[in-house]
Amino acid sequence: MRYFEDLTPSTGAREPRAWLRSSRPRISLNGRWNFKLWESAPNGMPKVEVDWGELTVPGHWVLQGHDRPRYTNTAFPFPIDPPYAPDANPTGDHVRTFELPDDWPIDGAVLRFEGVDSCFKVWLNDVEVGSAKGSRLPSEFTVGHLLRPGRNTLAVRVHQWSSGSYLEDQDMWWLPGIFRDVTLLARPLIDDVFVHASYDHLTGAGTLRVDVTSYTVLDSVRDSSRDTALDAVLNSVGGFAPDAVVRVPELGIVAEPGVPVTISAVEPWSAELPRLYDATVEVPGETVELRIGFRTVAMVDGLFTANGRPLFFRGVNRHEHDERRGRAMTVDGMREDLVLMKQHNINAVRTAHYPPHPAFLDLCDELGLWVIDECDIETHGFIYTDWRGNPADDPDWAPMMLDRMRRMVERDKNHPSVVIWSLANESHRGRNLGELAAWTRQRDPERAVFYERDRTYEFSDFYSLMYPPLEDLEAIGTRTEDVPEETADHPSLEARRRALPFILAEYAHAMGNGPGGLAEYQRILEHYPRLQGGFLWEWIDHGLLLPGATDHVYGGDFGERLHGTNFCIDGLLFPDRTPSPGLTEYKKVLEPVRITGPDPLTIHNHRTHTDTTDLHFHWTLNQNGQEQATGHLPLPPIPPGQSLTIPLPPTAPATTPGGGLVASSSDGERVLTVRAVLAKDEAWATAGHEVAWAQFVLDQPDQTPALAEAPVVDSGELLTLGGGEFDRTTGKLTRLFGQVVDGPELDLWRAPTDNDNGQGGRNGVTQEWRAAGLDRLLHRVDAVEVQDNELIVRTRVAPEGLGVSVRTTYHWTANEHSLQLTVDVQPEGEWAGAAVTPRCSSWPRVGVRLTLPKELENVQWYGGGPGEAYADSRDAARVGRYARTVDELQTPYVVPQENGSRIDVRWAELTDANGNGFRVTGTPHFQLTARRWTTEALERARHRSDLTPHDHIYLNLDLAQNGLGSASCGPPATHQHTLDVAPYTFTLRFHPYS
Repeated sequence: MRYFEDLTPSTGAREPRAWLRSSRPRISLNGRWNFKLWESAPNGMPKVEVDWGELTVPGHWVLQGHDRPRYTNTAFPFPIDPPYAPDANPTGDHVRTFELPDDWPIDGAVLRFEGVDSCFKVWLNDVEVGSAKGSRLPSEFTVGHLLRPGRNTLAVRVHQWSSGSYLEDQDMWWLPGIFRDVTLLARPLIDDVFVHASYDHLTGAGTLRVDVTSYTVLDSVRDSSRDTALDAVLNSVGGFAPDAVVRVPELGIVAEPGVPVTISAVEPWSAELPRLYDATVEVPGETVELRIGFRTVAMVDGLFTANGRPLFFRGVNRHEHDERRGRAMTVDGMREDLVLMKQHNINAVRTAHYPPHPAFLDLCDELGLWVIDECDIETHGFIYTDWRGNPADDPDWAPMMLDRMRRMVERDKNHPSVVIWSLANESHRGRNLGELAAWTRQRDPERAVFYERDRTYEFSDFYSLMYPPLEDLEAIGTRTEDVPEETADHPSLEARRRALPFILAEYAHAMGNGPGGLAEYQRILEHYPRLQGGFLWEWIDHGLLLPGATDHVYGGDFGERLHGTNFCIDGLLFPDRTPSPGLTEYKKVLEPVRITGPDPLTIHNHRTHTDTTDLHFHWTLNQNGQEQATGHLPLPPIPPGQSLTIPLPPTAPATTPGGGLVASSSDGERVLTVRAVLAKDEAWATAGHEVAWAQFVLDQPDQTPALAEAPVVDSGELLTLGGGEFDRTTGKLTRLFGQVVDGPELDLWRAPTDNDNGQGGRNGVTQEWRAAGLDRLLHRVDAVEVQDNELIVRTRVAPEGLGVSVRTTYHWTANEHSLQLTVDVQPEGEWAGAAVTPRCSSWPRVGVRLTLPKELENVQWYGGGPGEAYADSRDAARVGRYARTVDELQTPYVVPQENGSRIDVRWAELTDANGNGFRVTGTPHFQLTARRWTTEALERARHRSDLTPHDHIYLNLDLAQNGLGSASCGPPATHQHTLDVAPYTFTLRFHPYS
């Protein structure tokens, strides 16, 4: 059997160990390498020939002009025949020459690869060194005996497909190559370090023990036949390095390895206050730098606690992705991710579905995030064999799987941010998972173990699901959920499962416009102690921007027949790391400090470990969007988990004398905004950064109907009413205050979102909407009538081929100041379905569409903003005055779909460069959308470049739109946010503006 197809994890590799910052000499081998791509695995050793090219390491050859990337969600892009790889196995030969100074310490030197996808073999100076599998894990080889002063040649052969590929079906691009750092290390005198730093929350004391292993103990290659359980015991014994000294200067510690030291008072590490102590481990000739965080995690009374308090995860799943570099992340890109997470109130990350670059965890320690570190295992593609042959339950695969778990745990064991080890993702059930859990608990009993997909949860310390509907989540919170069939006949397993704390491994699929319903999820998660939070799917869109391209690509863009379409475009960040509206919404619903009111105001501190000393609270009173008064709220520190109630602040002199903010006003709408901002600079944001906010509408002006004073003037083909001119036959508006327009017409359709479409049609509403003909509505004018000072246009709107319809009546009146439209919508026919009529229970939208001159491109509005919002994604929309161009109103989703709606609009103005145009107000408030292309063009587009500006602006003024939900992988919009098929009436008033 070929080595890349066998079940041997590696040959010639050293024992796994921690990722350490050492003073020993090192040489980075990153940079330009010679490269040759073969269509299948060649024989012999790589030799550079004249037809070779170059590429950059770290990197992926498919992103540097060699072959193409492939994306699949669950399916393997090769026949399922484990452990065999197809003969068509793209193989990249990489060769790098480097110079060693004469005095460089060659003896015992180590060659380290941080990540190679998926299997590789190494030669140094024409001698085979070894091989390894496990793409997102480090591999080390002892190479000192092969090095020489001066010129050395390193050759690495990388196979895209291997037996390891069956363990790496992780819903992402298949990106082969040497994509993490390659480093030559001088012989480590300190081979391994294991930091044990606990915190006693009752006394405030910390206990530190640092186990140190010297090079002489572990200077041997791995042998897959060794007793790995024995290895675990050997590797955990302290005192192997008798000359080593552990120093923590700030605490005055000078200690021997392996000897516990208790400090009477330490500052604990938490994600909220990530306190780190600089430390060193020293032996003659080497110093290893450490950053130690004292913290203790434990299961207490059925809850997962840190430093004595139950944790609550406001989390996100994060794949490593860069739009140009793939998984070859830079440290700057990692820091950018974590800074954005902290700025958006995210406190936890699940490293889906593999260990990240080790520098990422250093940054989590520094900036403060809880981490579920997930092993590089997912066998999801075996769903297509009904799990026959699944490696998770095949003992022959146990060494491969355990090797991956060991390499993760050993590499990452010194990070205080890592509090949970995850065995795998979506790999069904199997005995091998039990072996991983047993080894992990023996090696590191100070952390919890997680695995979601085995419904017995016998190997997990948590109960977990993905994408449950809200009613199921609520049942879990009350421990009244249904018994899984896997534990129905096993009372002890069921009793254990029901006692476990719950974490949402994945929820709220952030694909395209959405996710909707975040506030509802958060309300339930925060209400029940058993629910300890969750991890939204996912952090970033996986769109790739290939050299010379303007559009991000996704599955199917290369003509491949088997692919996952745009299911990889499902993040809170766009591929260029611009936050999406979904991230803004997520920040709002995650707020760790809640402000409720208005009279009285209550500040709730939902943090776990810190009070509110780091925050300042400010209030602002606006009237009709204009600031009237502002002030500071001097509050005492609010302890974690507690609340403080205060009266409304006094008003500024501009308000009613002697009155409070609640005093009534007849001059317009008054809105109180209360904000919590950082009091000082933090590592992830500057002073003044907003952490939480709330708004309260104190009073609103009366909205009296406009009097119908202006007459309708009939000029034959033209009807004139106030500032409007109408076609006598169609009843459509042709001019509005001198501007050429067309419309309005009832509009029930929107370009379906990914969440409208559902997952393969499951839970989606688009199919129902199309079956009801909502995408092919025809308009018939039944009457254009003049009654006194009112113009009435009666229409029937109906789809081709069906008997259902919508009777729509437009009532126009006017006075010297405005033109008023009241729209009455009445559904007719069997919308609920009949024997031969499809059921349609909701509409995408209810509103009107107008066509305007393209010059009316400047939009100002008073209402929800500044970004887009929908019925179930509106928490982040705050009432204010905003201004954007029509182009700026668009949200640039990788796959074009419904976007850009502004919600709760009181009034909006559309004007040209000279300030001429019109204002529209609504009763009730309306939703505003304006584009340079039609809904139909938006629906047809598959990439952003497919959208070509038209010669008009298309304005939608909606009473409402259907909610978004997260049915691209999860539940649809809840009934509360569903736009029912029902009668509706709404009013719009148009005013001239100049």
